[in-house]
Amino acid sequence: MNRTFRLSFFALPVLLALSSCPGSTAELPVVRWEGRTMGSPYTVQLVGANLPEQQVDALKAEVEACLKEVNRQMSHYDPESELSRFNRAPALTPFRISPEFARLVRFSLDLNRRSEGAFDPTISPVINLWGFGEKSEQRAVPSSADLAAALKQTGCGHVSVTLKDELVKDIPALGLNLSAIAKGFGVDEMARVLCAHGFTNVYVSIAGEVLALGHNARGTKWQVGVSSPVPNWREDDPMAAVLSLSGQALSTSGDYQKFFMDAQGHRLAHIFDPHTGWPVQHNVGGVSVVAENCMTADALATTLFVLGVEKGTKFIESWTNAAALFIVREKGGSFRSLPSSRFATLTGYQPQ
Repeated sequence: MNRTFRLSFFALPVLLALSSCPGSTAELPVVRWEGRTMGSPYTVQLVGANLPEQQVDALKAEVEACLKEVNRQMSHYDPESELSRFNRAPALTPFRISPEFARLVRFSLDLNRRSEGAFDPTISPVINLWGFGEKSEQRAVPSSADLAAALKQTGCGHVSVTLKDELVKDIPALGLNLSAIAKGFGVDEMARVLCAHGFTNVYVSIAGEVLALGHNARGTKWQVGVSSPVPNWREDDPMAAVLSLSGQALSTSGDYQKFFMDAQGHRLAHIFDPHTGWPVQHNVGGVSVVAENCMTADALATTLFVLGVEKGTKFIESWTNAAALFIVREKGGSFRSLPSSRFATLTGYQPQ
């Protein structure tokens, strides 16, 4: 893997476009290709298009260029990205960034405010301290002193975006990590490129972030499966849900792909409570969010996972065009699915 273009610190391959699984009978032609970006696999499907190889190659190149631009702006693995250079920049000095990057930071700061700190793009020092970031993959429980010091270097109140798309921080060591939103944004950007060419039946994904537009090869809504939150999930394992999507994005966050176990047998995963600096500890194994765009779905999935079922359900109800499915671990290794009030209406969800 070329770490220069790796943006996300985890890959969550839990969403599958079931309508295009091997063995299905497609009534319409499908152009499909796959690749890798941000440390994760991506998929593109275009339905109803008979394209010559040369045109497909041109589309692939344009999508790749789009994804490289997202990484150039927001990768914390690329030392020359805009984000990495801002993280090294001195305090109180305006740092000019791309308009897209500025939009993501503004959205992130607003979500931080609305969620009372559950979503926090400034916890990069905490992520690195636990070994889930770009600086080290040595995962271990840090000392209380080290954790307290890392938390002092975080906080959305210490960073702002000017009207000129400049980032300003008032703590020298403060750094941004957009792993909980940038993949979703990347999916939206892929779709934007393809829709600009007139395609209307489009499925694009980066790991667990999906945007489904129009219809699938059978002329119906895209059927997307959400896996159960079990380690080493395989494609023939049972699904937690099968959803029908069109003109919608879906994102899932969970604790079962990147984690380690402490001496007491507690699962310590890559999603952190920004208030404590500790991995989230509750019985939620995964949260799937449906929204109008993938950037929003991606960020909300992480936010709801941090909040847990009770607070998370109350929070998602305040988003009129979004809904969530919480998958909760029960005793004995079973799971229970808890949808928010609009989830079934938006996705056709039916309990398994």
